[in-house]
Amino acid sequence: MEKYKQPDFKQIYTDMIISKYPNKYGLCEYLLSKNELLALDILKLNTIIFGASEKNNSKYRSYKTTDILSILDYQKEHKLNNSQVALHFKLSRNTIAKWRKIFLV
Repeated sequence: MEKYKQPDFKQIYTDMIISKYPNKYGLCEYLLSKNELLALDILKLNTIIFGASEKNNSKYRSYKTTDILSILDYQKEHKLNNSQVALHFKLSRNTIAKWRKIFLV
């Protein structure tokens, strides 16, 4: 069985920025220079390129284990409760609580 392949977001965003938004390349260069883009990096790129969106499409977001662990590390590092982390990352506090039960027990 073949492993599911994720789209090459790095190449997609690089091509899109160079062709349509060349003036924003400098702002995105740090994120695009990373070896692997996390879901949080992709969300930051979207915000930089398209601006803050009024619509919150968190219903359609998916997070890899590495993304979840980085969010939980952020919570621990900044000594935040579940509600504060949820507001920061635009997630449900119940989602944060569920992740904590799964990954930190």
